[in-house]
Formats: sequence, C-alpha cells, structure tokens
Amino acid sequence: MKEEVMDNNVVDESNTSKESANKKEKKHKKNKEIESLLEKVSILEEETLRAKADLINYRKRKDEEVQNLLKFADEDLIISLLPVLDNFERALNVENKSEELIKYLEGFSMIYQNIKDILKNRGVLEIEALGKKFDPTLHHSISSRKEENKEEEEVLEVYQKGYTYKGKVLRPAMVIINE
Repeated sequence: MKEEVMDNNVVDESNTSKESANKKEKKHKKNKEIESLLEKVSILEEETLRAKADLINYRKRKDEEVQNLLKFADEDLIISLLPVLDNFERALNVENKSEELIKYLEGFSMIYQNIKDILKNRGVLEIEALGKKFDPTLHHSISSRKEENKEEEEVLEVYQKGYTYKGKVLRPAMVIINE
C-alpha cells in the first residue's frame, strides 16, 4: 500500500508540474497577445494621427483654393475686356480729328474712362513701364534700340499696356527697351 501512496504522490507531483507548465505557457501566450495588441493599438493610433493631419492639410489646401477662386473669379472677364480697352485707346489716339470725330471721341473717352474706373475698383491696375527699368516679371521686351541719354534696359516705348489683377500679372506690358 505504501508503494501505491508513493506512486500517487509521484503522479500528483507530475500533474502539479504539468499544471504549472500549462499556467506558465498560458501566461506567456497572454503576454504575447497583450504585446501584439499593444503594438496594433500603437500602429492604429499613429495611422489615425496621420489621417487627421492629412485631413487638416487637405482642408487648408481646399480653403486656399476656394479663396483664390473667389479672389480671382473675375479674371477671365477682365482678360477678355483688355482688348476692348486697347481698341478704345487706339480710337482716342487717332491723328486726323475732324470736328465730327472729336464729338464721337468725347463719348468714347467717357466710356473708356468708365471701363477703366470699374476695372480699377475691381483691383485691375495698369503696369507702369515707360521710363522704368525693364522687369521680366512685368514687361515683355519685343525689341530694343540704343539711345545714348537713357539708362541700359530702360523702357523707351510701350507697345501694349500691361495689367495686374490683385497683384497677379494678367498681361505683361509689351515694351521696347534701351540696349
């Protein structure tokens, strides 16, 4: 009978060590699972922060685009009016003026001035060029000639006026510059 008790003790001890090993294994698996889940949470938090930052940047870009669209909404209309202004200027600068033509030109002059005032109130400004130093961002040189009493790259003649719209160049001034 003693042998049987001893065998039972041996069995009990081996069962206890197996249970202990099982508990350790389960604890180890749980720890690995927890580590894995914490890593996933960290990755998801990072992705969420990136997505939030991307959304904020997207909104800023869209807001800026909308502001620019609103700011320059009249740009196409204004660009299409510039040749009309050019034609008015040509008509007003006619050399041979009869009395009858002078009466018409007075009316044209009033219309021309009204259009210029409207455009000025909308933010359209004429680019000053004559006598200024050539600036490639504002001027387009179509020719050059040499005049001794003028500075190098000074605008000698304006062939076609240039205009800016709210600080943006709509059309550069076409100029002739000094060599």
